[in-house]
Amino acid sequence: MNSRRIVLLCLLAIFLGTNHVSAAGDPADRAMAAIRPEAIRANMSFLADDALEGRGTAARGYDIAAKFMATRFEALGFEPAGEAGTYFQQVPFRSMRPDRAQSSFTLTRDGQPETFTYGDDYITRGDPRADTSVEAPVVFVGFGVTAPDQGYDDYKNIDARGKIVAFIHGAPNFASSIKAHYSSSTQKAANAAAHGAVGIIDLDDPVYERIYPYSKRVRALAFPHFRWLDPQGQPNDFYPQLKGSVSLNMATTKLIFHGSSHTADEVFSNALSGKLISFDLPLTARLHNVTGLEQVHSPNVVARLEGSDPVLKNEYVVYTAHLDHLGIGEPVNGDRIYNGALDNASGSAMLIEMARAYSTLKPRPRRSILLVAVTAEEAGLLGSDYFAHYPTVPKNAVVANINTDEVAMFWPMADIIAFGAEHSSLENAIQSACQRMHLTESPDPAPDQVVFVRSDQYSFVKQGIPAVMPSPGVKSSDPNLNPGKIFPEWEQTRYHEPGDDMQQPGLNFEAAAQYARFVFLTGYYVSQDKQRPAWNKNDFFGQRYAGK
Repeated sequence: MNSRRIVLLCLLAIFLGTNHVSAAGDPADRAMAAIRPEAIRANMSFLADDALEGRGTAARGYDIAAKFMATRFEALGFEPAGEAGTYFQQVPFRSMRPDRAQSSFTLTRDGQPETFTYGDDYITRGDPRADTSVEAPVVFVGFGVTAPDQGYDDYKNIDARGKIVAFIHGAPNFASSIKAHYSSSTQKAANAAAHGAVGIIDLDDPVYERIYPYSKRVRALAFPHFRWLDPQGQPNDFYPQLKGSVSLNMATTKLIFHGSSHTADEVFSNALSGKLISFDLPLTARLHNVTGLEQVHSPNVVARLEGSDPVLKNEYVVYTAHLDHLGIGEPVNGDRIYNGALDNASGSAMLIEMARAYSTLKPRPRRSILLVAVTAEEAGLLGSDYFAHYPTVPKNAVVANINTDEVAMFWPMADIIAFGAEHSSLENAIQSACQRMHLTESPDPAPDQVVFVRSDQYSFVKQGIPAVMPSPGVKSSDPNLNPGKIFPEWEQTRYHEPGDDMQQPGLNFEAAAQYARFVFLTGYYVSQDKQRPAWNKNDFFGQRYAGK
């Protein structure tokens, strides 16, 4: 045996010995090692394939994706935790498509009516009622926010009773996730109804236009809108006193302010500087919404791994990712399939890797693990909201939610943004995972994007359950890659576009596996901690929702 071969054999022995020590060490290390980049790529490739037609809610492609997820969970040893001994929780929906020809929007100023064109000037997203209309004076109510806990009220000194309220996107410059909460369209609708309004005009503004251009909102009308139905058949977040709603483009928004003492540009400037005021507008509006309705179903996929602790196994750490995307829509460069590779075949593939990682644990985690691939996120977080209202396990047994959505797998991570972690003891799990994986935690770099209310963790928060969405941060361990440039460019060019497919450049599955290990580790720490996650003392969300 020559000396070179001896050296190589010694190095090989050291390498194998090192891996053996790692595999024989901490169970979490072995579980993280089971998460494979090639598995993430393979599962994403299937879910984002053209054959699944964009996984639209209640569509054939989504049903195939749901069955695929169920088979993967079963193969990895997770038990069915849906309804009737299956992996599925069927969510009943009312599907809504606005009737463009029959719907209308008219403004009357100084006795002169002006009728606007659907699509060119305004849009509606449909109404749970087939035909509804309202005509009333219009009042501008700033952001449409009432936040007594923040000492802020856009409705102060405004009488909105019997009027149509007009407001702009977003919320005042509160702390990031609180701002996101008050920016929610659901919160604004509830607030309008509470103040006696009878209709809503959603105005355009430069911030909203940058985040979600009006042209994309028009194109999104190719996809149906949905509301989930409760056991009595009533749609979620429905306020019957609001008789109609419209969303305007920028040009029509500016017309709204004509004849008032304020211009649209002044309003936009005041919104940025924190000097926004509300005022009556010298006009009336007539909103007529006609909607085609259909009753449909679409399943959440729910799987369980029972915990090992005789007491804590009765509590659940819930991992979520939305399985749906937009489906088949308006063509872009000849492509009509909105595949949703990053959004959110990526998160769905991560759920499968969570199952793989937990299946290797010996002993099993102390708490039980629930994996939920939810439907209709793109329609307004509906699948997760339904599950959070009607979970397939006892509601008070759900201790935490960890959500994964739109994984930016373009660079090796150096940091994490943990949306919502600052509100509960889940921050401890995030910090422990960061320390173990040599990552730092960064704050929300773009509060105006209100990410905290735009994915499924928010559904759990509203039911009083501490929740967090870890996301790759704004730093890269590769100095040649700039996340601050890469991801905004992706959002501008591929978010909710057919180009979000597996052929897009730059996908880094090693980085995806790194992120998946972090998500696993966060939930693992929660599953092992004898203390149940808790809201921080006097926390905004804890005070508002705990005990629901």
